[in-house]
Amino acid sequence: MKEVSKLKELPHFKGEGEYDHMEFIRVIEMIKEDLLLPERLVTEIFKTLFTRSAHRWYIKLIQAHGHQSWTGWKTQIINKWANDAWRFKVETEFESSEFNSDEEKALPWFFQQKERSTEFIIH
Repeated sequence: MKEVSKLKELPHFKGEGEYDHMEFIRVIEMIKEDLLLPERLVTEIFKTLFTRSAHRWYIKLIQAHGHQSWTGWKTQIINKWANDAWRFKVETEFESSEFNSDEEKALPWFFQQKERSTEFIIH
């Protein structure tokens, strides 16, 4: 099955970056759609995609609830990492960030603000 070789390109999820969870979901959704992967195949490889704190969280959920569909995992990821505290933090950072041309370049600052605004508006 040629889809399986493409799965090596999937990102690992640590659950530690500011937007790590949202990027992981976006990439999985995109690859799932592009390759027309069945949910079963996507969720079967999770044990190799989750690392560090996300892996510990994954193991606990498997033990407590068993295997889930991609939709179920996506909901669990959002509930765990895109919670109210995360949204508040992102919104606060967006509102308090001011561009200072002496300290930073405009483009990276702009894209960081764009990412922040996109995340807290969507959720």
